[in-house]
Amino acid sequence: MLKPKLLTTLQDYSLRQFSQDAIAGLIVGVVALPLAIAFAIASGVSPERGLFTAIVAGFIVSALGGSRVQIGGPTGAFTVIVYGIVQQYGVEGLMLATLMAGVLLVVMGVAGIGSAIKFVAYPVIVGFTSGIALIIFAAQIKDFLGLQMGEVPAHFVEKWGVLAEHLSTANPWAIAIGVSCVLIMFVWKHISSRLQGSLIALVLATVVVHIFQLPVETIGSRFGEIPHVFPKPSLPPISLDLLRELSPAALTIALLAAIEALLSAVVADGMIGGQHRSNMELVAQGVANIFSPLFGGIPATGAIARTATNIKNGARTPVAGIIHAIVLLLIMLFLGRWAVLIPMPCLAAILVVVAYNMSEWHSFWMVLRCPLSDVIVLLATFALTVLVDLSAAIQVGMVLSVLMFMRRMSLVTNVSVLRREMSDSDDSEEDPQAIATRQIPADVEVYEINGAFFFGASYKFMEAMRDLGRKPKVRIIRMRNVLAIDATGIHVLQTEFNNSLRQGIPFILAGIHAQPLAALDRVGLLDKIGRENLCVDIDAALGRAHQILASSA
Repeated sequence: MLKPKLLTTLQDYSLRQFSQDAIAGLIVGVVALPLAIAFAIASGVSPERGLFTAIVAGFIVSALGGSRVQIGGPTGAFTVIVYGIVQQYGVEGLMLATLMAGVLLVVMGVAGIGSAIKFVAYPVIVGFTSGIALIIFAAQIKDFLGLQMGEVPAHFVEKWGVLAEHLSTANPWAIAIGVSCVLIMFVWKHISSRLQGSLIALVLATVVVHIFQLPVETIGSRFGEIPHVFPKPSLPPISLDLLRELSPAALTIALLAAIEALLSAVVADGMIGGQHRSNMELVAQGVANIFSPLFGGIPATGAIARTATNIKNGARTPVAGIIHAIVLLLIMLFLGRWAVLIPMPCLAAILVVVAYNMSEWHSFWMVLRCPLSDVIVLLATFALTVLVDLSAAIQVGMVLSVLMFMRRMSLVTNVSVLRREMSDSDDSEEDPQAIATRQIPADVEVYEINGAFFFGASYKFMEAMRDLGRKPKVRIIRMRNVLAIDATGIHVLQTEFNNSLRQGIPFILAGIHAQPLAALDRVGLLDKIGRENLCVDIDAALGRAHQILASSA
């Protein structure tokens, strides 16, 4: 269904919902500021290009997207491929590649490919995400340590050799700023879930460096002034030879944007009990990546952490995302001159934490204990990402995904499972069993898993929740749409049960079907969860949650 969610949500929009969206949009806009700047610099372009991307793409993704709460903008996943394009073809080459990727995304959405991209094998996602995280970490060593050197080589192995040669030039003040910012970010998530620690670290580091005039490099000393005006649209130079040369890079950007955006949308669905329109989301991502470079921006996609922050602050419609883009625009126009004071070691620290959160080390270790075929796919994708390039990793990963999908579908005899999985319809507004129609207590966390083959998204959700630092008193996992579960899904569910057990959070399963029930029973997980915590539907689960809350009061 190619209908933006904004049109659907405005049909019964209320002043109360607008106030919640406005608060969420304001908070996410402020949170997105340091990330937009940091991702731009890590991509090898000037900081204002990250702001242009967050503003233009953030607005378009929310206005046209197929998700209620998706936040679009630059992300860490793109920094590797963008840096390589800029080094080889310059900023104008990047603009053209992003335009081409945007067109590809629109075509994919119109052709209905969005419903199939969610079948990318989970080991592939973990493999290239972990590889990207390692590359991002390596790229921040220079600024984190304040090394006195020129450009860092793009190749991973060469990069470490050059960094080692210049370790003697490390700046103690830069190290102190970088380490302090990392500590602030890890401690802050246990203090507040409203604002991310990256913003707190950025403000404190900037104030300290400016007041005490510490000898560390800043955005201003490296890049000069940040423009206070929004740029006029312009097209990059276009030639047939350049189009041909940039085609592989454009395909990589398009596939990566599609996977990241739909992964984020699925995570958001589980948090709000909705169902995104995957093809409409791809069209919106495509339009965003067409307009972003016209205004000097870089590639954009759905950002999981910012989307989770948006939801946790009360957003339930795309209006919040639109407000987030407007807030960023106002900050750039009226407060942009202060951004030049931000110290580079602080931005490096922010990206080090981003790399850690992206590293998927929990997921990486979990997949290593899965069947040999999954392990081979994981290691192959990871090695290609780190040692060759992201284009090769994405292309090989997609082929492996198709092969794994064909194998798994041969094991599933229920045709309705596939039909349900491939559906891009939106039934949430008419669904009487939707979570949105229930009163969920503030201390109860409900996550709904939709589909057997994208079960890995639940792990992303749990990681996002841990990053936000909010701890519920009861956790409900709703499984009415999970008709089949494999070894990876069982392991993820078992891991999340163990995490909840360590935190003292009761764990309830609702609406579980026969095949998953039998599979969980065989591994002994049902007895660990407790038969009393197995509920036939969401109403029974909420009733059980009320009992637990009452007994603990």
